[in-house]
Amino acid sequence: MRPFTLNYVLPRTGPTAVTPYRFDESLQLNVLPDGRLAVSDPDLLLAAGTTTSTAGSQTHFDD
Repeated sequence: MRPFTLNYVLPRTGPTAVTPYRFDESLQLNVLPDGRLAVSDPDLLLAAGTTTSTAGSQTHFDD
C-alpha cells in the first residue's frame, strides 16, 4: 500500500528526452555524433534552448 502523502511528494516521471549530443571528457564540451561542437549547430540550439551538460559534479568539485 502506498502512503497518501507520496502521491504529492514524489515527482511523476515525465517523457524521456534523448539529447543529440554527448559530453566529451577530453574537450570538456558537448559534441555532436559527427564530432562538431554542439554549440555550433544553430538548429540544435533553437530546438533545445541550451546544451547544458549533465556532467556537472563529475568535472567540478564545487557543483
